[in-house]
Amino acid sequence: MKAAAGHTNAGHQDNLYKWLALIVVVVGTFMAILDTSIVNIAIPKMMNVFGVSTDQIQWVITAYMLTMGPVIPLTGYLSDTFGTKKMYIWALGAFTVGSALCGFAWSNSAMIVARIIQALGGGMIMPISMSIIYQVIPAKERGMALGIWGIAAMAAPAIGPTLSGYIVEHLNWRLIFTINIPVGIIGVILAGLLLKESPRKPSRGFDYLGFVSSTVGLVSILYVLGEGSTIDWNEFKNVFLLVLGIFSLMLFAANELTRDDPLLDLRVLKIWPYTLSIIISSITNIALFGGVFLLPLFFQNLQGYSAMQTGLIMFPGAVATGIMMPVGGKLFDKFGAKPVVIPGLLILMLSTYQLSRLTLDTNSHTVMWLMAVRGVGLGLAMMPITTAGMNSVPSHLVARASALQNVIRQVAGSVGITILTTIMTNRQAVNYIRLAEQVSYFDANSVELLGRIQGWLSQQGVPAGEAQGISVSTVFGLVAKEAAVQAINDTLFVTVLIILVTIPLALLMRGKKSSKQKDEHLVMFE
Repeated sequence: MKAAAGHTNAGHQDNLYKWLALIVVVVGTFMAILDTSIVNIAIPKMMNVFGVSTDQIQWVITAYMLTMGPVIPLTGYLSDTFGTKKMYIWALGAFTVGSALCGFAWSNSAMIVARIIQALGGGMIMPISMSIIYQVIPAKERGMALGIWGIAAMAAPAIGPTLSGYIVEHLNWRLIFTINIPVGIIGVILAGLLLKESPRKPSRGFDYLGFVSSTVGLVSILYVLGEGSTIDWNEFKNVFLLVLGIFSLMLFAANELTRDDPLLDLRVLKIWPYTLSIIISSITNIALFGGVFLLPLFFQNLQGYSAMQTGLIMFPGAVATGIMMPVGGKLFDKFGAKPVVIPGLLILMLSTYQLSRLTLDTNSHTVMWLMAVRGVGLGLAMMPITTAGMNSVPSHLVARASALQNVIRQVAGSVGITILTTIMTNRQAVNYIRLAEQVSYFDANSVELLGRIQGWLSQQGVPAGEAQGISVSTVFGLVAKEAAVQAINDTLFVTVLIILVTIPLALLMRGKKSSKQKDEHLVMFE
């Protein structure tokens, strides 16, 4: 009787612990991802405060990105060697200290150093958080758990611009960093009190060649891709760095596949469900860039909305995603990935297609509605894709698999951003030329529009010669705006095609497997 009661009490404690651990990692994940979207809005303010140029201030963003690249591959090794609890506390602590230093930075150089410290922690938080979830949450409940965790991952980028816009416009811009201090301290205390030590795995030695080759490769490639559509391929530096990066990653892959105890175990890619989930999620992440980057451009640059107003327009999508992620996770736990992921991708694709039909007259309420629908599809699809892949990985490889997954996603995201910004820039130039050719004194519509503008200017007392020049400039300004809108639409349509590619891939995902089948699959890799 007492034994039964003790067993029940232990089960209750384990059940409570897993959800407390989830809350702890949600706090850290939200902070780290929020920071990636909150800083951009404050860049103009920092330029004025520090008295630096655009090229100089850009290193505040670039330094963070380049530091995260080589840090992520280390998380698997460090988690296995020192334990996930210690590394999570260290990562969250470093991120908090870096945030404090950013908040009190006295120059652009000090800000860059502080951002590097911040990235040392921020780059580790997400993969370690995922490892902790897979350690403490049973497979049958991981869909729901990752859905809750995903709320932080998806809500933070949507909340970031709104929060940052409000802080920069109405408060002190330094608050975007110092606001992390109390939250980070609470997170570290909770992690120290609530998280349990994970089993450590004996290491045969640190993979120095793997670390150096991955660092050189990722930093070189991410640096070049960070220039986006402005990359000058005629510049020797860019070509050299790209070639160096590719060669370094080839050396890294060869080393990892032949080493007994590699930094990142690339052999985990032999597990087909895991590899398939990475392919689908990486492609989908590229498509998601269309909504995260292109729509703010439309509202801020073409319709004159502030950053805070734009954030509020994007917010319904984040709310819908947040609501649907736990729902998608619960459905995954019950039915498996395929019945949840495919409807989610279809909703995501169709709503993105509707967004690719923007005009200068499109009102914000229409976009808010479409973003909410898009958020439903995103919430259904994203976490089941990740969960299905990670569930297929043996427990002793989870930390390395999580790190590898995050590295691939970051590189894929950078490649996607570069591709889509290049497409948008090229389409804008093509559209402008095509539309500008239609504006001439031989075109009746052009003559009528120019006449109306000149007439209105004359009524305001503007001299005839000056009115003619202003009217021509106004018309070509409208042409430039229309060309930009069409370029955004063209690029969004490309993201529709990208999402379409993922649907047949999702059909290859397995349905719900029995526990016995899953155990047999894992034994093959133990």
